[in-house]
Amino acid sequence: MINEQTTHQTTSETMGLAMNQTDLDDANVNPSSFLPDYHVQSPEVQARFEKLYQRKVILEIKNLVKHFDTQQGKVLALNNINFDIYRREFVCVIGPSGCGKSTLSRILAGLESYDGGTVLLEGQPVDGPSRDRGMVFQGYTLFPWRTVKQNVMFGLEMSGKGGFAAEQSALQWLDLIGLSSFADAYPHQLSGGMKQRVAIARALVNEPRILLMDEPFGALDAQTRCKMQKHLLEIWRNIDITILFVTHDLDEAILLADRILVLKAHPGEVQEIIEVPVPRPRSERQLTSPEFIATRIRLDQLIHGSTHDEAESEPLTPTFARLTNVEDNVE
Repeated sequence: MINEQTTHQTTSETMGLAMNQTDLDDANVNPSSFLPDYHVQSPEVQARFEKLYQRKVILEIKNLVKHFDTQQGKVLALNNINFDIYRREFVCVIGPSGCGKSTLSRILAGLESYDGGTVLLEGQPVDGPSRDRGMVFQGYTLFPWRTVKQNVMFGLEMSGKGGFAAEQSALQWLDLIGLSSFADAYPHQLSGGMKQRVAIARALVNEPRILLMDEPFGALDAQTRCKMQKHLLEIWRNIDITILFVTHDLDEAILLADRILVLKAHPGEVQEIIEVPVPRPRSERQLTSPEFIATRIRLDQLIHGSTHDEAESEPLTPTFARLTNVEDNVE
């Protein structure tokens, strides 16, 4: 389990403010103005990034361009994407619908071609699928006729490895993800979170250099998603793996990532690369920390294109037809 930090104060306490919420409301003050700048990092976080940037660059994306052919002609999906990922870094990719997040992950996995630029993994061009890149999708993609152990072994079998050695390797990974007792179970006997853990183990059994994850927890309920985030961070801490994680969940991105690559849509371009100022190890308790909230507000501005003040100045007032006569209103 993740070591949880228990010393976080409220935003007002951390900033040394005596005003309570009533005071803020009466003064017509935006509470976000009392948060630290999301660029500001503690000495601990600064030291972590200095160490990260001294590591080897494992993935280089230079001037990446991708078009799709449609009935209306070519559509530019990704435009001039430039980004480096360092060894053992955890990177999250976020952006509005249609920004090319999934397309980018598929290109990096070698499942999608691209029209311009270069993609290099440890200096070698990415021009197709390879065992040095593992991929986990939102769907579980498990073979229903294979047991859990056999599903994990599949990647090894595709690489020409089988027999006793492959079985032992699969069992080791099942032990790491906490599913040893389900080795002989079938996918239909597992919960959604358990299925996704098996999918992660299957992607990691070939010991790839980088793990690409395309919204892997998107189909899970909130509680299971939280558990899976903890499992993934535990795996990441214990093995030599670099992770690129596509998500639409802003809190999830802040909780998991070292850096967040923010894309804008139509076409997909890099808006900003954010160094997450939240210290590690991470836990749910940090969701209320000043650093977390400040980063969350910035991401919300980038994704939705408006500030908190602008959003409040244009309240949503939908009109509904009353379908029945109600004598006593609920409000």
